[in-house]
Amino acid sequence: MATREKDKGKEKEKESPSVCPQEEENIIKDEEAMAWKLLSLPQITILWEQDTEGVQKHLETFLNLENHKTSLKEAVLLDYYVSGFCWAKALDLTPVQIGGFLTLLNLLLENLETQHMTLEDNIQELGSTMAGIGQSNSETSGGFEFFTVDQAKAIINYLKISLFQHYTLYEYLFHTPREELVIGDENVVEVVKPAESPFPAPLEEGLPYDIYSKFIAFIPATEDATEEIAGEIQPELQPEAEPVVDPLEGFTMQDVKSVLGEVTGDMIGSLQIEINEKLQTQEEVFSVRIDKLKKV
Repeated sequence: MATREKDKGKEKEKESPSVCPQEEENIIKDEEAMAWKLLSLPQITILWEQDTEGVQKHLETFLNLENHKTSLKEAVLLDYYVSGFCWAKALDLTPVQIGGFLTLLNLLLENLETQHMTLEDNIQELGSTMAGIGQSNSETSGGFEFFTVDQAKAIINYLKISLFQHYTLYEYLFHTPREELVIGDENVVEVVKPAESPFPAPLEEGLPYDIYSKFIAFIPATEDATEEIAGEIQPELQPEAEPVVDPLEGFTMQDVKSVLGEVTGDMIGSLQIEINEKLQTQEEVFSVRIDKLKKV
């Protein structure tokens, strides 16, 4: 009897072989492979601990959407993923399920952007992807078996009101080129000249011309003198600048006034004669008219 029981025990062990922990871990990884196509488990864990602003900030980095403030496409994609994550978190999905949901969102957008799928084709693709949920050992598995049937229905309803309802707008976003408006302003900046000469030149009333021409207008060049081991090099003699002759030199203020008086006197005298002639002509015309009126 004891030998028969031992033989039965051996037969049971052969019928149901045990699975080692490593094989179980590999099976779990294969079942959850679709969950980490877009984001990894550590990234999902970080997002799980953030509020809405924190989720948006981290997704900018994870998905490389840091130009969303200037790019309409990146702004729409960021809003698409942030809204999807917040909705999945509010549905109390596990990190694995949230990762799979984000992968599903990315898959549908890639079908639209790269493969140019129509709305009907993308809905059929969603159906084939969600196949096998709620079934064990299904041959038509889409890799999302970690969802329950109720969760799959909720996901489909969410996609109806988010992506599929606005499918035409997403097509326009991905496939219609848009003009980039570059707004700029050109400013002309005047750069100060080198300090070899004064810029701008001082006003004559601020500095006498002879002092300006003698000490400022012509700056003497500096002499370079270097010593060598063999001997000293004599500096080259710089030619002296010729003095500038003031055209008003030799004239006093009284001379200038007298010249101006003569010029203005001649001009005023000629104008006075011309005015008198015009007045005399008009006087004669008026006197003739008055005589005519008297005769009438």
